[in-house]
Amino acid sequence: MAYKETIQHKPSFVREAAIQIGAGGCAGFVEVCIMHPMDLIKTRFQLQVKIAQNDALYYTGIRDCMRKMYLNEGFAAFWKGILPPVIMETPKRAVKFFSFEQYKKLFSDSSSKTMVFYYAGFLTGVTEGILVNPFEVVKVQMQSDRKHFKHSPSTFTVTQRILAQQGFGLNGLNKGLSATIMRNSIFNTFYFGIYNTLLPWVKTQQDYAPELLLKFVIGFISGTLASCMNIPFDVAKSRIQGPQGEIQYRGTIQTIYIVYHREGFRALYKGLLPKVLRLGPGGAIMLIVYEHMKSYLNVVVPY
Repeated sequence: MAYKETIQHKPSFVREAAIQIGAGGCAGFVEVCIMHPMDLIKTRFQLQVKIAQNDALYYTGIRDCMRKMYLNEGFAAFWKGILPPVIMETPKRAVKFFSFEQYKKLFSDSSSKTMVFYYAGFLTGVTEGILVNPFEVVKVQMQSDRKHFKHSPSTFTVTQRILAQQGFGLNGLNKGLSATIMRNSIFNTFYFGIYNTLLPWVKTQQDYAPELLLKFVIGFISGTLASCMNIPFDVAKSRIQGPQGEIQYRGTIQTIYIVYHREGFRALYKGLLPKVLRLGPGGAIMLIVYEHMKSYLNVVVPY
């Protein structure tokens, strides 16, 4: 009898993958719906240059940006470009968490327990970056549009225009691919690495604070520190993928150099505050939703 039960409950790769993908997809959907306005504001700041300061629509801060967007573009504008992330985030986060779990197994026998999370996070970011880049190009193009929401082109129109004018390659829907890969790989390295390094601390503190709160705190710390690490590459990605005037941003390092040379070191951290306000709590929300959905699916998904 005991032998039969062992066989019946032996972990199945297909079941395990389905649970990881399902939980990751739910985590991504919830996070993007809540935090998208901050992502949009971050992109707007990253696309600003000094010569635009006399423009009436130049943003001096988060509050100023939100006020001008609301007055000029309407309340719905805070969710401009949300369709690509919604379409993207469910499979993206599904791939993120599934890949992370699989890459952990890859390194588990040859690396220290702590470094496994960092290595797996890096490869997860590379995988994720390749998958999401076309959606990022469309999203940035839509977020850069300052017309009223009613007059802004649809996701389909923007995608069709990019494909017709630039195609699918590195000058079209895959523009900025290297920047996206570098941004995502650096973020996931520290996001998963820091979170899983601090996670054992939660068990030692459960007598003093609720587990959910403690996990939110370390998720917030992980998302915040990872955002600070990768933002120069995020700025480069936005510049390459966004509308360009006389300056031609092409390669990642070249774009970082141009931004630094023309606008100074601080320009490489444009949009840091809205990015942290999005990915700090967003990172915490995502990990908590993932863990809870994973636990729930482990109960309801049959063996």
